[in-house]
Amino acid sequence: MELQQTTLKDCFILKPRMFQDERGFFSETYNKQTFKEATGLDIDFVQDNQSISTYGVLRGLHFQRGPMAQSKLVRVVKGKALDIIVDIRKDSETFGKHISVILDDVEQKQLFVPRGFAHGFITLSKTSVFAYKCDNFYDKTSEGGIIYDDATLGVDWHLPKEDLIISEKDKQLPAFKEAIL
Repeated sequence: MELQQTTLKDCFILKPRMFQDERGFFSETYNKQTFKEATGLDIDFVQDNQSISTYGVLRGLHFQRGPMAQSKLVRVVKGKALDIIVDIRKDSETFGKHISVILDDVEQKQLFVPRGFAHGFITLSKTSVFAYKCDNFYDKTSEGGIIYDDATLGVDWHLPKEDLIISEKDKQLPAFKEAIL
């Protein structure tokens, strides 16, 4: 597994080894021991989630607060998506900063998102299958979010606004400054 530190503290891009031949490929997408050796983190993932989205579907920016916060290991199983994470840890040197990473079914990169980050993605292909492991269970009472077009963050979602498909719930999310109070 290849490991790349991002510009955000504690966030990593991981690229599992792929074994290809005329039949296709095989890849071990997660191994707790290998992950711990590569990152130094002993994460216990307890929930796997998957979504299917069409071109232009934007999901996010979501997070969970307090003891129900989640670390995530995210990847695209099929298609292509732009993944965005925002550091919302007030004591972090990268607080309020964000990065974007293209995840697709060709390179098979994964992104480790630690607790204390808002997360979202947008599908850039006809469809995408997006999968993620979480180290804590979903808890509706702990959920929070930041509006996708927050002026403070200035996230470039790579698509024109008229192509975006956003849930009514996500359109009502607060601005960054209100969301992190």
